[in-house]
Amino acid sequence: MARQLTLDLTMPPASTRDDFLITSANRDALAMLDAPARWPQGRLLLIGAGGAGKSHLVGFWAAEHGAQLCQAWTLTPANAGDLVHPQGALVVEDAHEIGGNAAAEQGLFHLWNLAGARQALLLITARTPPRDWGVMLPDLRSRLEAAAQAILGPPDDALLPAVLVKLFADRQIQVAPEVVDWLALRMERDLDLARRLVAAIDRESLADRRAITRRLAAELLDKLCPSDA
Repeated sequence: MARQLTLDLTMPPASTRDDFLITSANRDALAMLDAPARWPQGRLLLIGAGGAGKSHLVGFWAAEHGAQLCQAWTLTPANAGDLVHPQGALVVEDAHEIGGNAAAEQGLFHLWNLAGARQALLLITARTPPRDWGVMLPDLRSRLEAAAQAILGPPDDALLPAVLVKLFADRQIQVAPEVVDWLALRMERDLDLARRLVAAIDRESLADRRAITRRLAAELLDKLCPSDA
């Protein structure tokens, strides 16, 4: 049977606060995010691996606080001043990418100082702690390493199956609980992998007109994460 041509008609992922799945892996980070009055000097680093939920958290936090968002690698000393408004809020995403980028490092340092002077909230996201970014500017590196950090842990036993259900629901797919349970027991606790896996299962199911079963899930999991054997 010929494979069916598929179009990605996926609905945007549900990303409101009500859609955020709270477990022990992210509860403490969310509590810190929700208490900006307690951030030392109004600054906080949100640290978590790819797919850990940073974008979801930042999305609804920024909406609630009227915060601007920018990518760290786009910062320069020239544009930093335009991003920080008095008593406003700003999110700088993917700061782990700036190491060795002199303009971005200087831009973040300038922005850091402006946020303090203008009493603005500054939320910075990254996949790893600042010590691993390779920042060359000593004054910036010391400030980042001393900043408060909210850490998103790896998905726990409750979070991974709940995320799988949500990812399928975002694609308007209902999957049998035994398929979700089977995947959650066998895949790595990696939310980025969960996203790629659900997308692959959806594509394969549509292309070959196959039901989403444990066999199909196993095939796609093996393709994305082949065993060493």
